[in-house]
Formats: sequence, structure tokens, C-alpha cells
Amino acid sequence: MDRLHSLQAFCRVIDLQGFSAAAREMGLSPSVITRLINDLEAHIGVRLINRTTRRLALTEAGEAYLEQVRRALAELDEADASVRSSSHSLNGHLKVLAPPAFATHQLAPLLTGFRRRYPKLTVHLSSPGPVETLDESFDVSILTSRGTVEGEFVARRLARSHMILCAAPAYLARHGRPVQPRDLHDHEVMLPPLAKDLTLHRDRDADAGHDPVQFTPLNVPLATAHMDIALSATTAGLGISAMPSYAVAQAIAERRLERVLPGWHLFEIFVFAAMPSRKYVPAKTRALLDFLLEVFPDDDSDPWLPGRAPQLGAAR
Repeated sequence: MDRLHSLQAFCRVIDLQGFSAAAREMGLSPSVITRLINDLEAHIGVRLINRTTRRLALTEAGEAYLEQVRRALAELDEADASVRSSSHSLNGHLKVLAPPAFATHQLAPLLTGFRRRYPKLTVHLSSPGPVETLDESFDVSILTSRGTVEGEFVARRLARSHMILCAAPAYLARHGRPVQPRDLHDHEVMLPPLAKDLTLHRDRDADAGHDPVQFTPLNVPLATAHMDIALSATTAGLGISAMPSYAVAQAIAERRLERVLPGWHLFEIFVFAAMPSRKYVPAKTRALLDFLLEVFPDDDSDPWLPGRAPQLGAAR
């Protein structure tokens, strides 16, 4: 039994004093309205309406039940209106989950532009560690992956990032700038988290005809799973490190770091914005997703490599 439909039919039959009138208003046939009322009476085990050929009359139980049903339906309508209003409002809090490096170097600088556009919407940004799948306790999860992401959620790809080698100019001035991958043997090289060796690949737009080159550092000066610690050490001149382009683009632009072996990278990282469902998406969630897609219009290139920086002025 569709109990809600039956309750609504019960109220309309009484209000309009007729099964046929209620059926016309609700877009149903009189026989369906009759079945809904019969199902309701069978469900509660009490007769609600005395029917004659000329009029309808509530039983004593029906009168008491009608008052409670009207109150319940009114509260339900109020709840629906409240949720609908909040889903279309850009007030309140937006919970976002993102990997620390992406949150620090990409999302945080963008929040000024987002706040300017939506001044009544506040963002709670959480960055406890790597994010590889959706967390349903957040409105939006920023995922990073070396391939596609799969799961019972909606994910839109924002950008492609390369894991590149970089070092401080002072370090390179002391130790020299590598020209070929084999030159790395003469340098202090820090591995990215969970990597045991370095396999270098040519960038897509670099000269073709070079096979991947595998290299195992002999003397790693620092091992850490925290990307910003590695970035700080690299900027201070500790050695050459592998970092995602989105984390070092600003430092390279400001010449605090240099890209080592331009045209070579270790692997690619894809950045996604994910949300639990595409149905009934709150307006605040849609606003952030649209904003990110505006800033990062995924065109299958790396927007953080030198010469490819996205035009973020308006968004920022």
C-alpha cells in the first residue's frame, strides 16, 4: 500500500465530498481512489467513511483520524519545503575533502574567488591525507589517481598533472644541471612516496623515440610521505625531488625551483571532483563543482607545466 498516497486521497475525498472529484484533482480514476481508501481502512482496521448514494460522512474514528492526518501532511509539506529551500540556497556550509598538497597549492588560493562569488557560503576544507575514493560525509571529494576512478558516485575529471623532477637553483648551481636521465646518478634524489625507483617517460609533446629510463637512487637524503615536507626540503636545496606539477607550479614560476630534465616525467596523476549522486544535488555543491570546472576545464593537458598555466584571474 502507498500509505502517503492513501492519506492524501482520504483528505481530498473529504474536502471535495466525493470520490470522483478527488480523482479528477489527483489525476486518478475513481476506482483507484476507492482502492486507496479501502486499503487505508484495511491497514488501520477501522472504517473511516460512511458512504451513501448521496453523501459521505466521517465516522467518529474518521473525524479524529482526519485531524491527525492533516497535521502530519502539513508537517511533511513543511519539511519538504525546508529541504527544497536549503538545496537551492547558497547559504550555509560546504564540506570539502582534498589531498593536502592539492588543497594547499590549488584549492586554498581559489577560495578568495569562490568567496567573492558566494559570500554567504562557507567552506570547511579537510585534508587528512591522500584521497583516492569518495567520502560520503563530504559534499565534494577531490580525488587523485594514476588512472580512472570507479565507484557508486559521480566524478568529473578536472585536470591531468605530471610527476616531475625539480630542484632549487642553488642546489643545481652547486651540483650541475642533469642533461640526460643517466646524469641523475651524480645527484641526491628523493623518491616520491611509496616509490622504489624512478622510471622516466617522455612528455607527450617532447621528441619521440626515447624509451622509458629506469633509475634507482643510491643515496636518498630524505624519505617522507608528506609532500609539503619534501617540497620545503627541496626548496631549501637538499636535492632533486619528484613532485606533482600542481604542487610546484608556483615555486617554478617564482624561480624558487627549477624543473629538472624538462620533457621527462615519472607518471601522470588525474584530479577528479566527486560527489555522491547526480540526483537532487544541493545548489551549494553544484556551485563549487561548476566553479572548479570553470577554473580547470579539462582539455587532457597539464595546466601546470611551464607555458600552460590556466587563466585563473577571473576565478581567483
